[in-house]
Amino acid sequence: MKSGALVFLIAFMALAASWGGFVLAPQVQLSRSVQTNALGSSDLYPLGRPGLAKQGLEVYRANGCVYCHSQQIVQERTICEILLTEAGTNAAATAAAIARLNSALAKSDAKELLAGLPKMILQVADMNAADPPIKALQAVGAKAEARVAPQGADIARGWGKRRTVAQDYLADYPVQLGTRRIGPDLANVGLRLPDTDWHLRHLYAPQNEVQGSIMPPYRFLFETRKVGREASPDALKLSGKLAPAPGYEIVPKPEATVLVAYLQSLRADAPLFEAPLTPPPGTVIATNAPGVSTNAATTATNAPAATPSAK
Repeated sequence: MKSGALVFLIAFMALAASWGGFVLAPQVQLSRSVQTNALGSSDLYPLGRPGLAKQGLEVYRANGCVYCHSQQIVQERTICEILLTEAGTNAAATAAAIARLNSALAKSDAKELLAGLPKMILQVADMNAADPPIKALQAVGAKAEARVAPQGADIARGWGKRRTVAQDYLADYPVQLGTRRIGPDLANVGLRLPDTDWHLRHLYAPQNEVQGSIMPPYRFLFETRKVGREASPDALKLSGKLAPAPGYEIVPKPEATVLVAYLQSLRADAPLFEAPLTPPPGTVIATNAPGVSTNAATTATNAPAATPSAK
């Protein structure tokens, strides 16, 4: 009997420790997260999704989209890219300096090498290693700058610009991280595919928009009806076998409209302290809500804001 009680106590303590480590500790840690400033911006990130997009999250959830699509970009590492922004007045000296820094460009013609600026001329491990080449270019009258460039298979596929972090999901409940990738990752699909009509056509006939797609059609989100006095501006523009019969049109139901609004709101591209990247010069940093943006030239502290996180 005593050994049985001891075994029970040990098992209980093991389960309690596991629950505390895997459930309680992350909940305590993440529940304290609040909106912050994106690097290069004074505006808060993330913002709450607009009303239609918030409704669309429920349609996304109800139709099991999370079973085939993830919303988490994996990043393997970051590198630092040296960009030549101005060649200066002595093109020959600038070309010679570049050749010394990057032997792969040594045989390039100076005119070709210095055309189309800004241009990436060298990759180094980190920002500290970027100082010597930038100073070498400045010494011959040229101007250069360094930018952080995230690297990884997901980024190479064009699925995102940087890794996703906990901060990106503060505006969503429940968070639709996903566990499988039968389809492409959608963490940044709103920036990657901003066309509303494309998304609607893709929902109606996926294989017609993406060759080889195995996504099932979601035609129950659309209505086929007779054309009234005027054709609906929202009617899908379909041809061939997909085109409706003469006098009829195919229009999205409200569920399709809000689902597309949600997909277009998926933008995890703001540079954060936890996931840095340097946007190209003059780039506008977009928040996760369409139509809301901040100027990249604004100074940011990236310190947690005093306001509570958006729900």
